[in-house]
Amino acid sequence: MLLGVVNLEQLEIVHMYLFGGVKFLHLLLLLMALDIITGVFKAFKNKNLWSRKSLFGYARKMLVLVMIILANVVDQVLNLDGILTLATVLFYLANEGLSIIENMAELDVLVPAGLAEKLRNIESDSQTFGEEVREELTGSKVNEQLKEKGDE
Repeated sequence: MLLGVVNLEQLEIVHMYLFGGVKFLHLLLLLMALDIITGVFKAFKNKNLWSRKSLFGYARKMLVLVMIILANVVDQVLNLDGILTLATVLFYLANEGLSIIENMAELDVLVPAGLAEKLRNIESDSQTFGEEVREELTGSKVNEQLKEKGDE
């Protein structure tokens, strides 16, 4: 009954605006699945396996796909020949790859020493978004740097 109302040309247009011509999308979906799998193993190892936490992780993955759809629509409307969509997908590919490597390092899988050290530095420097915004608004980081310069 639905096929009588919607013709195939309309479905092709919807497909084009959603994911039509998006390069590396299959690779991104594969990396997302691997990230979920390694994340579950990491949570199991750390005895930190919570359904609510994983639900938020899955929701973030869905929002990544929404961002790619948005980039693709903007790309189609502005006639950018897929550049914006490709850049968006490449960004998320790198993000997923980094997350998989972090998970593997926490699972004690052999990771190159230089890469493991960089991951430790990133982890130790990480702040929550709220802390970063608070610091930016209050200027506390700038004040600390000025104090350090004055002490020298």
